[in-house]
Amino acid sequence: MFQSLAVRKAQGSQFIPDLRAAQPGGFRGKPVIADLACAPNCHVCQEVCPTSAIDLKASSADPVAIDLGRCVMCGDCAPVCPSQKLSFNNDVKLSATTRSGLVVTAARPNIDPIKISAELHKRFGSSLKLRSVSAGGCNGCEMEVNALSNVNFDLGRYGIDMVASPRHADGIVLTGPITRNMAKALQICWDAIPEPKLLIAVGACAISGGVFADSDALGREFLDKYPPSLYVPGCPVHPLTFISGVMDVLGMTT
Repeated sequence: MFQSLAVRKAQGSQFIPDLRAAQPGGFRGKPVIADLACAPNCHVCQEVCPTSAIDLKASSADPVAIDLGRCVMCGDCAPVCPSQKLSFNNDVKLSATTRSGLVVTAARPNIDPIKISAELHKRFGSSLKLRSVSAGGCNGCEMEVNALSNVNFDLGRYGIDMVASPRHADGIVLTGPITRNMAKALQICWDAIPEPKLLIAVGACAISGGVFADSDALGREFLDKYPPSLYVPGCPVHPLTFISGVMDVLGMTT
C-alpha cells in the first residue's frame, strides 16, 4: 500500500484542467516552413517523405507545400534539408473542416480556421455521441481515441462520449485507411446511425490513405459519398488535436 501511495505522489495529478490551453512537451506537431530559399535543384525532402506529403514548386510564391492530410509527422524531412527550411513545433491544433485547409506553406503557415457549424452546434453542442470505427487501422489512432475518456483528458466532461452501438451515435470517428474488407462494415455502421449525423476522419490513414494510399487492398469510395465534417490529422492523432477540433466545429468555448 505504501508503495502505491509513493507512486501516486510521484506522478502527481494527471488530470488536465484546461484542454484548450494544454500544450504537450516533446510533441511533434505542425510542420513549419521557413521563408528561406531552397538549395538549387534540391528534392531530398520530397524523396524521403513516405507519404508524398511534400509538394515542391507548388507555386512560384510558395515553392514548398506540406499536406497534413498525408503527413505522418515522422520528421524525416527536417534533418535532411540543407537549407534548414523545415521544422516542426508542438502545436496540437491541426484540424480543419476542409481537405484543402490542411495544406501549409511558408506564406500560409496556419491551418485554415475551423468553420463553426451552426447546425451542428444547435444539435450536438451540449451532447455528442460517437461510434469509433477502425477501418483497417494499425491501432495507433485507435489507442489515442480510447485515451479520450481516461483521467488525463476526460472528454465526457463536455458531453462528448464514445458509444458501443451506432444506434446510439450521432456520428462516426473513422480511423484506418478503409480496407476493402472493412468497407461494407463501415457502410453498415453509417446506415445504422440516425439522421442527422456527422463523419470525423481521424489520422493520415483515414484522411488520405497514409502510408497505404497506393495499396490495392483499399476501397475508399465511402469518402466520395460522405465527405467528413472534420479532418483530424496525425499519425497517430494526439487526443488534444481531436478534442480541440471537435470543440471548435461545435462552437464549444469551454
